Amino acid sequence: MQKTQEFKGISEMNQPSRDASPLLSVIMPVYNERETLPEILAQVRAVDLEKEIVVVDDGSTDGTLDVLREEEKKGDLKVFYHQANKGKGAAVRTGLEHACGDFIIIQDADLEYDPRDYHKLLKPILEGQAEVVYGSRFMVSGETMFFLQALGNRIVTLVTNALYGTALSDMETCYKAFRAEVIKSIPLRSRRFELEPEITAKLLKRGYRIHEVPISYQGREYHQGKKLTWRDGITALWTLIKYRFVD
Repeated sequence: MQKTQEFKGISEMNQPSRDASPLLSVIMPVYNERETLPEILAQVRAVDLEKEIVVVDDGSTDGTLDVLREEEKKGDLKVFYHQANKGKGAAVRTGLEHACGDFIIIQDADLEYDPRDYHKLLKPILEGQAEVVYGSRFMVSGETMFFLQALGNRIVTLVTNALYGTALSDMETCYKAFRAEVIKSIPLRSRRFELEPEITAKLLKRGYRIHEVPISYQGREYHQGKKLTWRDGITALWTLIKYRFVD
């Protein structure tokens, strides 16, 4: 049986060497999230894990840059800036290039996902049960997701399962955790929201088993800054079909 690894707590993060303690990289793509950025950064900082926070601003125009530069002064962020908006996929790819951790979690900059779930996401990896873990919004009841959003997610997930012979409940979840060497070994090309199905398709084609754990979720509406639309659902379906046959 593979030995379980353990994270050091925050109080140990400033030790001169990491020894054998694993490091978590939290990759946070940001685009026009001035209102939510301070709070989500506070929540990520509060998680009692040894971690680095890799923020990629994707050409924000709403004042996010001013907020981010203030947060950067605290000295615990690795921040990278796109001069123009390229899309979530491009921002995540930039984050992956600069992430130094043993494990990687993708964190949206809104407040839909709760960083306190990091421990649940990492537990199967640390215990040697999986190399990839998805946080499922459909494995628990009482979470806030609007009808059309839930319907779209279920359709895209159903197509994923049919094409790749798996049994996922939530392919489009933001919360994806990986061993770093797994996600960094996969050539990613997507620039926008089609990154999610591209990652899933390429993981499954390479034989990785995706373990799911239940997570909390509080969805937001379009007037609150929700960026995904029905067009992104169509793109996701096409991406799943395309990567079933090409790489």
